[in-house]
Amino acid sequence: MVFTNWAQNQSGTPAEVRTPASVADVVRAVLDAAASGRRVRMVGTGHSFTGVALTDGIMLRPHGLTGVRSWAGDRVTVLAGTPLRVLNELLGERGLALANMGDITEQTVAGAIQTGTHGTGRDSGGLADQVEELELVLADGSVATVSPGEDLFDAARVGLGALGVLTAVTFRVEPAFLLHNRRRRLPLSEILGSLDSLISANEHLDFFWLPHTDACLVKTNNRNPGPARPPGAVKHWMDNVFLENTVFGAACAVGAALPGLIPRINAASAAALGDSESVDTSYKIFTARRDVRFLEMEYAVPRHRLAQALRETRDLIERMDWKITFPVEVRVTPPSEAWLSTAYGRPSAYVACHIYRPTPNPEYFEGVEEIMTRLEGRPHWGKLHTRDAFYLSKVYPRFADFTALRDRLDPRRLFTNEYLDLVLG
Repeated sequence: MVFTNWAQNQSGTPAEVRTPASVADVVRAVLDAAASGRRVRMVGTGHSFTGVALTDGIMLRPHGLTGVRSWAGDRVTVLAGTPLRVLNELLGERGLALANMGDITEQTVAGAIQTGTHGTGRDSGGLADQVEELELVLADGSVATVSPGEDLFDAARVGLGALGVLTAVTFRVEPAFLLHNRRRRLPLSEILGSLDSLISANEHLDFFWLPHTDACLVKTNNRNPGPARPPGAVKHWMDNVFLENTVFGAACAVGAALPGLIPRINAASAAALGDSESVDTSYKIFTARRDVRFLEMEYAVPRHRLAQALRETRDLIERMDWKITFPVEVRVTPPSEAWLSTAYGRPSAYVACHIYRPTPNPEYFEGVEEIMTRLEGRPHWGKLHTRDAFYLSKVYPRFADFTALRDRLDPRRLFTNEYLDLVLG
């Protein structure tokens, strides 16, 4: 079997594929791998752009480890292979919700946590920051349950699968709530001068800048007492399916065939941006549909350097005359305590660059990466970058603690692969 990720830029052929249906099955796979001198990795649904999930040994598929194990007040324990979209629905049925989440829901809970999926929030962090307990199978076959106050907890929340195979996650949840979503067009030049006020005024800020224009689509989400005012079925289909996927996909295809038209295509897209508002269930507002395949690089920079990062990225694109169809996305998060969270120890801002999958542009990513690393940026673990352990050890204060813990728990490197050899050494 050949495993290929969603973006179709990473693939690998494991020696063996298993679909564990219990923690005992995972333990058996880990012990079998150790006894036969092979490596073992649990994959998710392939939404990472890096090779973080690949293995040439035993690949564990997540489909047999799904569903809720237990409910306990404001805690829910789910098996590691549960897709986020399923978790949202199960929580909704009980009148509960996660405080924050990213916009993709096809990921498994384990895959999203292990790679640091973050969403956007002024006060609420990413998925790893909502975890209360982890269960994982270690390299010696033992099953560890870890909670706040333990080093392994803060290390394994964003652990890249390097410390063990995650089998269950306990999330802190809260009563379901409504979000007021507002979408509007604002000039990038205006946003650059008002970033602090935009961030402080909104619980969740997410904006998209269209290269070759001064236009941004700004999305703000804030809690609302209701009543719900969801977009009508036709409006939802028009915005989220037809315009943001069907029409955008066609524009990307035209741009790929005729790159010289991309600035005009983006200008037309900017002119079509309109204001809209709705009030709906939180997870329906947080999440989005993404049908057009792309490649992505994302860096977290200290929040106070966001304006500089955006100005330099804009100037670089203009100077190099690259033709970029996809918007540049910007989000923010508060500091995190997870050792390898991109937001560890500092308020962070994320700059995400995308390229239409059929037309990769390594020079674009390399140029933006130079800017971000100069600003002490940390690359998203599941998105394209070229950083190695030498660089990463300088921007993560607990990096040495993480690798020392890895040396103790997995001295034979049962859980490694080429990607981890690069980023962890």
